[in-house]
Amino acid sequence: MSGVDLHNIIKKYGETQVIHGVDLQIDDGEFCVFVGPSGCGKSTLLRMVAGLEETTGGEIRIGGRDVTRADPSDRGVAMVFQTYALYPHMTVEQNMGFGLKMTGHPKDEISEKVAAATEILQLGPYLQRKPKALSGGQRQRVAIGRAIVRGPEVFLFDEPLSNLDAELRVEMRVEIARLHKEIGATMIYVTHDQVEAMTLADKIVVLRDGRIEQVGSPLELYRDPDNRFVAGFIGSPGMNFVAGVVENGAVRIAALDGYLLPVAVNLPAEGRSVTVGLRPQNLRLSPDEDGNSSLSIELSEHLGGVAYDYLSTATSERIVVETKSEDLLAPGSKVRLEFAAESAMLFDDASGLRLR
Repeated sequence: MSGVDLHNIIKKYGETQVIHGVDLQIDDGEFCVFVGPSGCGKSTLLRMVAGLEETTGGEIRIGGRDVTRADPSDRGVAMVFQTYALYPHMTVEQNMGFGLKMTGHPKDEISEKVAAATEILQLGPYLQRKPKALSGGQRQRVAIGRAIVRGPEVFLFDEPLSNLDAELRVEMRVEIARLHKEIGATMIYVTHDQVEAMTLADKIVVLRDGRIEQVGSPLELYRDPDNRFVAGFIGSPGMNFVAGVVENGAVRIAALDGYLLPVAVNLPAEGRSVTVGLRPQNLRLSPDEDGNSSLSIELSEHLGGVAYDYLSTATSERIVVETKSEDLLAPGSKVRLEFAAESAMLFDDASGLRLR
């Protein structure tokens, strides 16, 4: 197994640059997830590692070897795509072993490697079936099995769960996590779904417009984001953002009826605007018994063990609160919002950077 090092990676299509000097180190055996909105460059970056996209500038090293200009077959990687790309006329067994057959491996070796992958992915009952007789999750497991059989140094996953329904996505997340634990290979996984990123990754790389915004473990990014973009992208439901104004060494929040938030960070000048970030999980609701609050419940989503209350404010800024109490307040109810001051995060309005 091997690590992957990217040094000042650049990608251009003509005069248009889509990857801007990416530097990244992925350790041997690490599960690294590229996450970000559509068009941020995550799949392009993955395809550059695979050799399916030419690298305009910079260096890609796998296991210490410079593979920047190497053919895909010489890089020691195997890729699992969003579409299963299985041969419809072949059985599961034949699909899994086809790559080795094309490279001239002996039949006994192919059978041995297919059998090992079959055991890992629990595909034994399906070996003689053709893809049309499999569910979406089973087809994706076959595609993963085909990658395992090749014995790569690095596994590359390009949004492999996008075509599955919600239940199968959860099931396959567990399968992929178990696979990583069992074989210990280096894996790079691309997704736009931050839930997949949070549940699978050892390391998350948040991308935007072809640049890395932040790299860290899931909890590091959740608890200590560097900027508003990362704070809003990591976490479900997303972080609430409301406007604030610096006043007497604190921050006045108009959406919370002018609440003056005490802070222990370096603030900009008096009167400057900042953005206040509040996690839905850190907020608590209580009935407004005095009738002085401008906050009211606009909508409640009940999901069984948890509910999400959407609050309307006098400033038209929406706030989401995660609630676990069974004593839920009715839509239209006036409420008060409580939270620990230290749980709030502040961001510079102009740059979006976190104020620390």
